[in-house]
Amino acid sequence: MGNSSESFSFVLAAYGNVGALKYMYFVMILFWYLFICVANTVLIVVIRVDRRLHEPMYILLCNLCVNEINSSTSLYPLLLSQMFSDIHGITLTWCFLQMSCMYTSASVEFCSLAAMAYDRYIAICHPFSYNVIMNTERVFLLILLVWIFSFVSFLLSYSFIYSLKFCGDIIDNVYCDHQLIIRLSCSVSIQSSLSIIFFVIMSILLPFTLISVSYLKILAVCRKTSTENKQKAVTTCTPQIVSVSNLFIGCICYSIDFRFLVAQVPDEVRIILAIYLLICQPILTPFMYGFNLPKIRQSCKMLLFKRK
Repeated sequence: MGNSSESFSFVLAAYGNVGALKYMYFVMILFWYLFICVANTVLIVVIRVDRRLHEPMYILLCNLCVNEINSSTSLYPLLLSQMFSDIHGITLTWCFLQMSCMYTSASVEFCSLAAMAYDRYIAICHPFSYNVIMNTERVFLLILLVWIFSFVSFLLSYSFIYSLKFCGDIIDNVYCDHQLIIRLSCSVSIQSSLSIIFFVIMSILLPFTLISVSYLKILAVCRKTSTENKQKAVTTCTPQIVSVSNLFIGCICYSIDFRFLVAQVPDEVRIILAIYLLICQPILTPFMYGFNLPKIRQSCKMLLFKRK
């Protein structure tokens, strides 16, 4: 029987019965979640405390770290709570809330990297206009627009899910995946396919196009400049390029349909690949930028050892 009420619940079947291993999994997940939060918080505090880092690039990086904490919080608390549950149930309301946090964070990630790529483009290709174009007020406005754009994109793409009638309640994953939820509906309309295409275009392809154009223009300028300037460009752009590359690896892992590979792919591998982005990306950001950007590295040392 179809059901569209707010009290409708799903079962997250991918948890299965892990037995005594649940204690080990709980400790591992808790440690990784705390590690992500601490690493990103340290970078946020360093940027906030050191006035030398109150520049557009570092403010955008601070926003990226906030988003890493947000994206991690959309998944890890749920994983921790489900470790000691026998039912592994989640209501439609909580499912939709988790999806809103997770997919908004994904969009913010791509859009923030696009903003950072544009910032590098202005700094390298138009250095004399940089302070005018990328002033502090515009950067904060840009960050606000990124979050509003990402949340609105999610609502326009997936708000219809809340009104669907469902003829099944088993989600074969450890979190609420919109594709699996749509498959559980009593009727799949063309709206579901169009919504996915719309979200991908607005939240992934559009930012990626802006990132690509920015770096192609940077590359064109670097070919004509001195070796020292090339080195500076490589130092500041490498973390962003690595982040974008990792995001696309995660998107590929997420997009693979394992229904046809069930016999060949163990459940553990399938689950890890499905959440690859939320395992690697949140910790990649602070460490790539923390260890590769000299100013942040120096500020971290000053913050840690200034009283010693």
